[in-house]
Amino acid sequence: MRPFAQRRVLLGVTGGIACYKSVGLARLLTQAGAEVDVVQTRAAQDFVGPVTFEAVTGRPVSTQLIAAGHALDHIKLARAAHAIVVAPATADFLARAAIGRADDLLTAIVLAADAPVLLVPAMNDRMWSHPQTTQNVAHLRSIGYRVVDPETGPLAVGEGSGPGRMPEPETILAHIGRVLDADGVLRGRRVVVTAGSTREPIDPVRFLSNRSSGKMGVAVAAAAWRRGADVTLIAGPLTVPAPVGVTTINVETAAEMRDAVAANLRDADALIMAAAPADFRPATVADQKIKKNAAPSSIALEPTDDILLATRDLRGPKAIIVGFALETQAVLAGGRDKLQRKSLDLVVVNDATEPGAGFSVDTNRVTFVFGNGTPDEALPLLAKSDVADAILDRVEGLLRAR
Repeated sequence: MRPFAQRRVLLGVTGGIACYKSVGLARLLTQAGAEVDVVQTRAAQDFVGPVTFEAVTGRPVSTQLIAAGHALDHIKLARAAHAIVVAPATADFLARAAIGRADDLLTAIVLAADAPVLLVPAMNDRMWSHPQTTQNVAHLRSIGYRVVDPETGPLAVGEGSGPGRMPEPETILAHIGRVLDADGVLRGRRVVVTAGSTREPIDPVRFLSNRSSGKMGVAVAAAAWRRGADVTLIAGPLTVPAPVGVTTINVETAAEMRDAVAANLRDADALIMAAAPADFRPATVADQKIKKNAAPSSIALEPTDDILLATRDLRGPKAIIVGFALETQAVLAGGRDKLQRKSLDLVVVNDATEPGAGFSVDTNRVTFVFGNGTPDEALPLLAKSDVADAILDRVEGLLRAR
């Protein structure tokens, strides 16, 4: 799983109740292909034993700054790491890191590291809001450490709910991915992605729509953010959660999606139209629910605006515009027609009738049709996350050429 394969991640675990989530994070990192070196403070071992982390990572756990045969572990582990993440990072650890203490193995590693450091605080809400913690976090950010703010939610038993809760392992994994992967062409670029279907109302309770789940567009948005882009996701109804880190604009109709694209396109470096907006809408919308015994024999339809055509004049001169063509016949011809009519740089074409490549599945088989004379490029059946990275690889290449 990009970008974790053959990368070494040092996971520091300090003494907070959120340690139980750190086990899940270590497992996710290992499953993604990373080599995970876990370093536990003495207090962390009171919550979760080292053997638990060794069981999920398959690697020994380090706990001591000074031990026979391990005198230079803080240097060796720091040099070997491609990224260091401390989760949970307690208030005590933040304070010690902020003043450069090196009184245990983990703080010594952080001081010796050249790799990027990601801190994931977790503590009681009053500790998180204390001016000293606020000052420590600001200082840590000022010297280059990345800090993921805690979430608001249930705290330890009897403490109610508030800001201080450690994010879920999947969220932390996404942030680690951005730390490892955000050094390419998309870093600092603005990318707009559309995803999902639209719903065109018939009456207050019924609508016309399609089978799009939004999985492909969400995968593209997630991968673009992981690569360092500033991502805006314009989403119709989705069957999957919006990805970590992106700005999400929720819409219902094709007209709302058109307006959102228009509002965000002018300063975009790339627009990737992975949504499946409705091509038609009812010509009239009933004010009240249409009763079954009074249903019309037919519903007159009218075309919706073509979003790519309607917003063409708003494109920046160097913006890369990517369209999708989901066809059921003459698949490549349909993609080439869309490429020319809508002045696109790239069209991602797939066949809705092919098993594993249509709506609501986790895989896709696509062909890239380019507008710069590059020959068509057919990909094998891949996970949609892999297709997303393949699309962004081509977008990066087109941006370089501009």
